[in-house]
Amino acid sequence: MKDLVESVELGVSQRKGVIITKPKVWLKNEYVRVGFAESLCTYVMMVFGLGSVAQVVTGQGAFGEYLSINLGFGLSVAMGVHVGGKVSGAHMNAAVTLTMCAFGRLAWKMLPLYVFAQLLGSFLAAGTIYAVYYEAIHDFCGGNLTVTGVKATAGIFATYPAPYLSLLAGFIDQVIGTAMLLLCLMALSDQKNKPAAAGSEPVAVGLLVLLIGISLGSNSGYAINPTRDIAPRVFTAIAGWGVDVFRSGNGWWWVPLVAPPIGGLLGAGLYKALVEMHHSPFSEQGEELVEETTPLGKQDNICANVCV
Repeated sequence: MKDLVESVELGVSQRKGVIITKPKVWLKNEYVRVGFAESLCTYVMMVFGLGSVAQVVTGQGAFGEYLSINLGFGLSVAMGVHVGGKVSGAHMNAAVTLTMCAFGRLAWKMLPLYVFAQLLGSFLAAGTIYAVYYEAIHDFCGGNLTVTGVKATAGIFATYPAPYLSLLAGFIDQVIGTAMLLLCLMALSDQKNKPAAAGSEPVAVGLLVLLIGISLGSNSGYAINPTRDIAPRVFTAIAGWGVDVFRSGNGWWWVPLVAPPIGGLLGAGLYKALVEMHHSPFSEQGEELVEETTPLGKQDNICANVCV
């Protein structure tokens, strides 16, 4: 039967004058493929996200307002998931990666690769937006690159707390924001609950980020992502804003670095403890359900399971 099928296919291809060749795989090393994909999807997400902030700040409200930034980051996350979703899972966030490792959905040995790729993509995106908006930034601030004040521009690249926000309140803000992110991501990927429809995952995740921005964003800019914040912050320190990017906000820089991983673990753990662990082993038709989530580190293709 197999020979018959092959001969039929060969006959069809010959009649149509088509030569069937196997596609070339340029990168056979899975880790390299994953690293490139994760770096690129993070880069895409950050270019669009930071670009939306730069346009609002330098345009002084003429080219958008706070909602524009929310929409920009929401859509940028969706595009990032499209770019790397089937290769790396498009985490684009070290808090997501850490949580996936902690809950057995990604091998721990992959954590350094993901974090490095996310840092690289975020740093390069910050450099790209600085180059694109270089003249606009300098025209807006008169060449004086500052972190605080009415002409501050460091906030284009990294997050800073509102003047009224204490470090403790900001820490709680980041923990809760990231907890909501991971709680909802776990729900969106839970095949025994009401997951996002196949093919709609990028839009669903983008809408989730948009929702967090318009509800939990005003205190400190909803970083909810360590690599998204620290890499552009380092870039601004090098590019001319100096060490003030680490001093501002009573030394705010460490909060979006430490709080999101804690929040991610809490949010995912809450969903697992209150929902996922209590699914019925049988479907509504009385058929036994088979576990569909396999730890990424145990699959032949280490990133075949998209976490979002």
